[in-house]
Amino acid sequence: MGSAQRLYFVNIDVNARMGTADEQIRVSDAVKRALDRRRREGESYNDVLERMLDEDRDLLAGFGRWSDDHAERVRAARERSKQRSKERMRRLGNRE
Repeated sequence: MGSAQRLYFVNIDVNARMGTADEQIRVSDAVKRALDRRRREGESYNDVLERMLDEDRDLLAGFGRWSDDHAERVRAARERSKQRSKERMRRLGNRE
């Protein structure tokens, strides 16, 4: 099996309607390093995670990255691929 993985406990402030509670979550060494890389001066781990989750919630992120021309070329290539696949399936069906 894989090598042993060191786990860290990261203190997270969980804000609930009834008050604030301190929670601990267990994260791997790799996750802790990733959080540390993203952590800004004065930020708690909770701040980092909230910021990352807020960025993840942007449902429009990634839309509009291609120009209309590029998107049309991709659509056309996909359509050609689908047509070739249909033709291949027809040929295979006619062999039987």
